[in-house]
Amino acid sequence: MRDGEQTPGVYFSPEEKLQIATTLSEMGVHIMDAGIPVVSKEEFRGVKLVANAGLEASIMAAARAVRKDVEACIECGVDEVSIFIACSDLHLKYKLKMTREQVLEAAVREVEFAKAHGVKVTFVTEDTFRADLDYVTTLYNSCIDAGADRVVLSDTIGIMTPTGIRWYLEEVKRRFKPAQLSVHLHNDFGLATANNLAALEMGIEVPHTCVNGIGERAGNAPFEELVLALESVYGYDTGIDVSRMYEVSRLVEKLSGIPIPVNKAVVGYNAFSHESGIHADGVIKHTGTYEPMQPELIGRERRFIFGKHTGSSTVLDRLRKHGIEPTKAQLQQIVEGIKQVAESRRKEDQIAFIEMYRDREERRRGVSDPEFWEVVRRAGLTPPEGS
Repeated sequence: MRDGEQTPGVYFSPEEKLQIATTLSEMGVHIMDAGIPVVSKEEFRGVKLVANAGLEASIMAAARAVRKDVEACIECGVDEVSIFIACSDLHLKYKLKMTREQVLEAAVREVEFAKAHGVKVTFVTEDTFRADLDYVTTLYNSCIDAGADRVVLSDTIGIMTPTGIRWYLEEVKRRFKPAQLSVHLHNDFGLATANNLAALEMGIEVPHTCVNGIGERAGNAPFEELVLALESVYGYDTGIDVSRMYEVSRLVEKLSGIPIPVNKAVVGYNAFSHESGIHADGVIKHTGTYEPMQPELIGRERRFIFGKHTGSSTVLDRLRKHGIEPTKAQLQQIVEGIKQVAESRRKEDQIAFIEMYRDREERRRGVSDPEFWEVVRRAGLTPPEGS
């Protein structure tokens, strides 16, 4: 609800945050980041609403290493405060305009302040993996000494690989003082799930995810992918009620306005759909031939699509389910007829849909230009001519 809502153009009302948080808590999610209270009055209300809803999950709020941010989190009544600050020289020089010493001082000061107010403290750095490792070690160990219970390493622009993650975490485990380890990995090159799995193999206890993989730029590690990979590939019991996975995915799709890609792993509309004759024939005979898990496991259903690549097995299976037994000639005629219908369809509707979707995405992306300049006008400034 924090990084997911930072998807360009996405806004969750306080009540929507509570709806998502309640569903995830009921599913067995242990920790949730409800947002950054200092962002706005509504954000503050949303975080406070979630924090005081009596959910089983531990509710966290995020804060820059700035006193007013941390105070806002504490005022919301959250269980945990996540204090973040950048640590790479690139960020320090061009964004924060702070020295390494100033960053360390601010981080330690706010960790101590939050800890003194009786909340669990997580310390996070942005751009961890591109920062000087010796400085990273000094900064994190200082915050652990200051009281940080958990420390998070962030691949802010998604450049790490599983091999790199394993090497880095070996170094971290050797260098850092005792604290719970966590990772926050972005998906700019589509590696977030694989990198999270590599981190878990190295003993990381708290991976960060977002439902449907939404988030800044290309998003974060998708919640559904990581959970189902652990359950189905690794055979690890996550404690998550996966039968509601599709439910929460559709909920976030609706409230975020971000459509689930049709080919999205686990929750995409095509994840359990089959058209190819060879694949469909295999699934009809044994689902394990072309499906890594049963769709019913996550609250979904299998679908057979009839089109250009349809084979006779799929058609026969459907007819028999309705008590119809065709001859071989009739079956072949039906298959050929389906292919002809599929290949004769014009693409005007398809093209129109894509154009409509692209136009909608342009209009969905936050405040429009006219709205922006109207806000500027109300502030007493004169917008440029023609705006």
